[in-house]
Amino acid sequence: MKLRELTARQVRAVLVKTAATRSNRTVRDSRASLVRVITHAQANELVGRNVAALVKAPEGQTEGRPSRALTLDQAKAVLDAARKDRLNAYFAMSILTGVRTEEARALRWDHVVACVEAENGWYPVTEVGWDHRQFAVYVWRSVRAHGDVKTPKSRRTVALPAAVVTALKEHEEAQAKERAMAGVLWEENCLVFASEHGTPLDAANVRRSFRRVCKAAGVGERWSPREMRHTFVSIMSDNDVPIEKIADLVGHTGGSRVTETIYPQVIRPVVTTGAEVMDEVFGAKPERRRVVRRKTTLG
Repeated sequence: MKLRELTARQVRAVLVKTAATRSNRTVRDSRASLVRVITHAQANELVGRNVAALVKAPEGQTEGRPSRALTLDQAKAVLDAARKDRLNAYFAMSILTGVRTEEARALRWDHVVACVEAENGWYPVTEVGWDHRQFAVYVWRSVRAHGDVKTPKSRRTVALPAAVVTALKEHEEAQAKERAMAGVLWEENCLVFASEHGTPLDAANVRRSFRRVCKAAGVGERWSPREMRHTFVSIMSDNDVPIEKIADLVGHTGGSRVTETIYPQVIRPVVTTGAEVMDEVFGAKPERRRVVRRKTTLG
């Protein structure tokens, strides 16, 4: 319909229909988008008034589609199916470290660092190469408008399970081949996860690839990339990782309270840590990492 012929009643009817099956946020965003479009038309003297601005967004469904978590068997099937996908390392990192999808898409190669194990933890080292035993990533950036992570607490350094290190090494080699094939068309952004021409990945690219992998894994296509993070939280909780530690790993500002609020369906009552647990759960070879276990007294 031409904008000059659009009426407030028609806008309201469409929003009411949308609200019957969609969440409050979807309804509000739909109205806001239409308001901006018509405002642009007004600025160009194409319409006289903004009929969308005259309509209040109706209440949508209180709950949108609830996020889910893959079971351990499903996660293993997805990771196995992902080995044939060019974003294999992306999916491995998302499931096995719990980074947000917007954080993974903004990750730079210079933020993948080798580590050495000291008495009280791991510490990054300046040497480059894949001959180290431990690696970590600086989760300092995201693809949000300001380029920073979601909250100050979200800026963290996360240890990488051995399976992720292997996937990243193979991914770097594959990316080098893509860079050579692209030639002058390659846009160097130092991104770990980029398109075949070096440009930033779009959320839709990741979503399509993930659903394709999920279908190949036999778990269905109705999965969202954000649910890889839910899967990480679920596996951590199932393996007796304290909720406070899970909150630190996923970068929640409000600590365990926020984690319990966001992931109530996957948190279990608990008591150890991310990379070590994932190596055990997903069967990493023990010789890849020397794990030092320490007894903890719980209050």
